[in-house]
Amino acid sequence: MMSMVQNSSSIRRLLNSKRLYRGLSSTSAGINGSSLHDNGGGSNINPHYPHMFTPLDLGPDIGSLPNRVIMGSMHTGLEGHSIPKLMLPLLNAEDDHTDLTEMACYFAERAKGGVSLMVTGGVSPNRQGWVGPFAGKLSTETERDRHKLVTDMVHSIQIPSYGANPTEPARICLQILHTGRYAYHPFAVSASSTKSPISPFPAKELSTSDVKATIRDFVNCAVLAKEAGYDGVEIMGSEGYLINQFLVSKTNQRSDEYGGENFVNRMRLAMEIVTETRKACGFGFIIIFCFSMLGF
Repeated sequence: MMSMVQNSSSIRRLLNSKRLYRGLSSTSAGINGSSLHDNGGGSNINPHYPHMFTPLDLGPDIGSLPNRVIMGSMHTGLEGHSIPKLMLPLLNAEDDHTDLTEMACYFAERAKGGVSLMVTGGVSPNRQGWVGPFAGKLSTETERDRHKLVTDMVHSIQIPSYGANPTEPARICLQILHTGRYAYHPFAVSASSTKSPISPFPAKELSTSDVKATIRDFVNCAVLAKEAGYDGVEIMGSEGYLINQFLVSKTNQRSDEYGGENFVNRMRLAMEIVTETRKACGFGFIIIFCFSMLGF
């Protein structure tokens, strides 16, 4: 599927393909596809993709995606940076790279190809979570306003739908990524004082109060993303990043309420981030939580 996402013309051809939609009525609906099979018989649907191009109902508060084609997060290098303007002359920077036009065009092109939901590359909720020095961050209103160009451009693209509505706007979620001990800068933090094999910088253990401040930073980032027009956020809890470092006992050697041998304690950070984000952003906002089973 990813190769189709990368080539937007492939998705467009599939959306218009008679092989996929032989006899498919524009009034057909239903998340399980049962009404599609009842309306004209199973022979009307390509057997290899019986549900891919049917709407996906995300509930009454969010609505439906026009199809099941979702583009996962990829680091494109288009997420901008967070270098203060007064530092740019000192760095001899020709461009401050805070203009997110290229990022907006990148996702709009994928939306034109028929992708119903896209997830951005990782954006940090605070400085400690930077991938590298001055990497992309969303923690201020100024940074929020830069992202409105991205969401406006994506939402301007209408995706063909075979549900109740003939078209639906494309959707986009912001990935919130705190690197933890994977950070490639000297301000790295983690569940415990450990050092990642992929970074030369040892991570400092977050105090209990620092953990709670980090939760607030995640929530603040999600609220700013919603204000910028994003349809939701993906909270990155996998691949060895900060939240994953709390979940796994090898990197979580704490003795407080956020660590120890008790898995309930180790998952407390993840649970509180998701719970507080839902409280702050409401039910009309997509929350994706990404986690991997390795380490459990």
